Amino acid sequence: MRRLQLTPRRALLATAAGSAAAIYGAFLLYETPGLGIGHFYYLSILLAALATGPWFGAISGAAATGLYATGVVLNPSIQSSEVLSASTAIRLVTYVAVGGVIGYFAREGRHATAELQVLAERDAVTGLPNTRAFERAIGERLSAQQPFVLLVGALDAQSSPADLASLVNSVAELLLRALEPEDDLARIGHQEFAVLAPLPRAEDARRLAAHLERALAGSGVGVTFGWATFPQDGDNALALYRAADERLYARRVISRNETANVVPLPRGSEASAG
Repeated sequence: MRRLQLTPRRALLATAAGSAAAIYGAFLLYETPGLGIGHFYYLSILLAALATGPWFGAISGAAATGLYATGVVLNPSIQSSEVLSASTAIRLVTYVAVGGVIGYFAREGRHATAELQVLAERDAVTGLPNTRAFERAIGERLSAQQPFVLLVGALDAQSSPADLASLVNSVAELLLRALEPEDDLARIGHQEFAVLAPLPRAEDARRLAAHLERALAGSGVGVTFGWATFPQDGDNALALYRAADERLYARRVISRNETANVVPLPRGSEASAG
């Protein structure tokens, strides 16, 4: 049988319910005029509001007022006429207000925290996942123990800081269009991108790298990719990164050597050849 996971919010709700029950019992047994055990309901309302939001916080306040009123009726030490007094009405207003206000700020705090978490895992320029998010993605793929490939690409041209933002944004858009929905793309450095794709062989990785390079070159952007395959090139993220980076460096060296070995024809040789 699957066990229910006790999340922090569920723990708060459970504590709120338990504390309300304990306060209710103490009120029935020990409350006397002027003692004020009913004020401890604020603790239960606070916990319930923190776990939920303004509406449930206000409902918790109303429920606490109901517990207080029934406690007054059942407690022989307190006159039942106290239920219809102005103090009970004031208690209802304050309980509901406290629950609603605390619930509102608790909800807004959760939203702000969620937004900050998203921002912390996104590249500020491209909006792509950053290194932190990509490391989690590669960790999830390693845990699944299914074959995949890692591609690491770097821009070939050195751009000025002013041009770099526009360039990396263009690269990000082009790569997103060229990749499949199940692939992961991230910006992992100043001019570096990384891709995870569920492909089983090094040949598949080579073809994907060539496909991406062609797609970018068609838009006038030069990017060189290196690749690594899991599990052939490594069984952990560091080994895969290292293999992909080494292949990227080797391909760049080969490309530079091929360019350097191209011998231009002497001036005027075209005319003489004609």
